[in-house]
Amino acid sequence: MMRGRSLGPRFRWLWSAYAVSAFGTWLGFGAFPMLAILVLHAGPAAVSALAAVGPAVGALVAVPLGPWVDHRRKRPVMMAMDVIRFAAMVSVPAAYALGWLSFGQLLVVAVVVAAADITFTSASGAFLKGLVPPEDLLVANGRFESTNWTALALGPPLGGAAFALFGPVTAVVANAVSFLLSALGIRAIGGEEPRPRESSRLRARDLADGWRTLLTHPGLRPLLFNAMVFNGLIMGTEPLLAVLMLNQLGFTPWQYGLAFAVPCLGGLAGARLTPRLVARFGRHHVLVTAGALRACWLLGLAFLPSGAGGLLFVMAVEFGLIFSCSVFNPVVATYRLEQLPADRVARTLSAWSVSTKAAVAALTAAWGLLASLTGTRVAIGIAGVLALATPLLLPRRDRTPIPA
Repeated sequence: MMRGRSLGPRFRWLWSAYAVSAFGTWLGFGAFPMLAILVLHAGPAAVSALAAVGPAVGALVAVPLGPWVDHRRKRPVMMAMDVIRFAAMVSVPAAYALGWLSFGQLLVVAVVVAAADITFTSASGAFLKGLVPPEDLLVANGRFESTNWTALALGPPLGGAAFALFGPVTAVVANAVSFLLSALGIRAIGGEEPRPRESSRLRARDLADGWRTLLTHPGLRPLLFNAMVFNGLIMGTEPLLAVLMLNQLGFTPWQYGLAFAVPCLGGLAGARLTPRLVARFGRHHVLVTAGALRACWLLGLAFLPSGAGGLLFVMAVEFGLIFSCSVFNPVVATYRLEQLPADRVARTLSAWSVSTKAAVAALTAAWGLLASLTGTRVAIGIAGVLALATPLLLPRRDRTPIPA
């Protein structure tokens, strides 16, 4: 069980930094789409492009950073990425105050933040692997997962209310500040971090090393393909759902935030149950079952009605989706760290992030175009049908037991 099990003060600082950053991120949930839709008057194709270009170009920028991180101490890298994300995000309210905010600036900020996100994630995964014992990795990842869903439950409605009461960039300011607070928390972790082996000049083969590790591993390979397709379909329809709810069905920003906040209680419950489910039913059974259940919900969003009934409908669908994902995600995150050699964690996690973000970008762009041709509901429905097939990409059996 997660409750009552101490992982030490250094982990608590890392967890605190994660919590404040997650809260800031979800406080700003949908801020860029709402700015594009309600301030810059962008249409579905432009909003989808905003969601697609950032991850795509950011992933490209991040490709050489994974091998680079493996040769660096991880805490300084994490703090640097937090500072970079702060500087990029704070430029948005500054430009808005001066009347200079443009769609182009939102694209540039999305690219910088996406690249920094990938680099931070790869460094923090490698740092966590060295910080806690292997038997505590699932507990640690479960705490991160439950914290993420708690932040998502609280952040969007507060961000939507801040958008309506204090202006459209309030949540962006809070998000920027959260990155600074995260950097301070990571600095407070202290302790000695082993110096990695000396850096050598980056070679072309180093860029592909993370993908070689993923594609030759019998357990990680199908999980990567599953994540690319499933995440791409879910995130690719997010801008379309924003357009459907905010423009076509007349939901207000605070209702839009609330629709995704309340279901996150399911995420909190799922993340806290995961260690007990794994202990009782086994890792592989939990992974496959939760991976199959999470594929069943997206199709329902194509039938979203308006009014109070529509708000309850989207909450119910999102609750089921989020509960399933919150059980699946910590198991996959823990399994990845267990299977990766210590000197290749950062580059392999970076390759994973680059792959999934590139897939999200490609499918977001494709679904923006599809929505412009068929309408938002039809495009969301097609994504929902395809999501039903994603369990076929899960590993059929566990051929890679946890290392002794």
